[in-house]
Amino acid sequence: MVGFWHRLGTKGKALYSATLSPPFSSPLNLPHIWVPTQTPHRPLSSGFHPVKTGATGQTQSAAEIMSGKPIAKDIKLRVAAEISRMKAAIGRLPGLAMVLVGYREDSHAYVHIKLKACNEVGIETSIVQLPQDCTQDRLIDVVSSFNSNPSVHGIIVQLPLPQHLDEETIINFVSPEKDVDGFHPLNMGNLALRGREPLFIPCAPKACIELLLRYRVEIIGKNAVVIGRSKIAGLSTSLLLQRHHATVSTLHSFTNNPEQIIRRADIVVSDVGIPNIVRCDWLMPGAVVVDMGTNSVKKSTFEGLMVD
Repeated sequence: MVGFWHRLGTKGKALYSATLSPPFSSPLNLPHIWVPTQTPHRPLSSGFHPVKTGATGQTQSAAEIMSGKPIAKDIKLRVAAEISRMKAAIGRLPGLAMVLVGYREDSHAYVHIKLKACNEVGIETSIVQLPQDCTQDRLIDVVSSFNSNPSVHGIIVQLPLPQHLDEETIINFVSPEKDVDGFHPLNMGNLALRGREPLFIPCAPKACIELLLRYRVEIIGKNAVVIGRSKIAGLSTSLLLQRHHATVSTLHSFTNNPEQIIRRADIVVSDVGIPNIVRCDWLMPGAVVVDMGTNSVKKSTFEGLMVD
């Protein structure tokens, strides 16, 4: 901690101290009386149905693809309707600010997807693109300006950052009440603690749980394996599965015999960005597999993001 504090400098120390103040310290341009409409999960499927196969009479689970597209469409429609009601009631719209550093193709792709989604539902957006060699002080200045801007209600610093920038320091500078990625220590800490609620939950893990709930996948008491422990997805997914009372194992590069652990899993979530890391013969019949990993690929016939 002493080394971290020394690296901050005078400006950094002042800003860092400000981020440790209680939540909701920044002025927001939306009244506190606004309460979004709450709607229950809408199941999209009756789940996985056992079927008889061949003359052996063995029971196997029929494979079913769980697509997130219809879920995303439903959520966007509900969010758009909520924003329309907000505009009619108070004459304001929610604002999202994004900061993109460098020229990673996958980061640009993710930011484009977020911008498109915001435009579809009516969220106002602003984006600041900084060069690859951006200094830490410059990035902190940008984040600080969004923290103090009452028209900005959410802030995303697109990760990963170039290696010369300290991601933890930058994340800590984002106001917890505007940390829509859910990566601030306050939000991550509350996610890990029973009886505490984070202000925001990381989007990809939350989407994973939403997918399972919408498809009526039973989580309580099930063995779940999460491959990967990144803060962006793996770690938070493990914490959310535990909140839903699953027995969770986390696999990483130091795990011995991962295939044996996966073979006992009812639910497998992969978040490592390595194509084909999960083998079909590792899965038990009826296992549910959620793919959260992406990997940027370039081939003569294809260019884009490949999943695990």
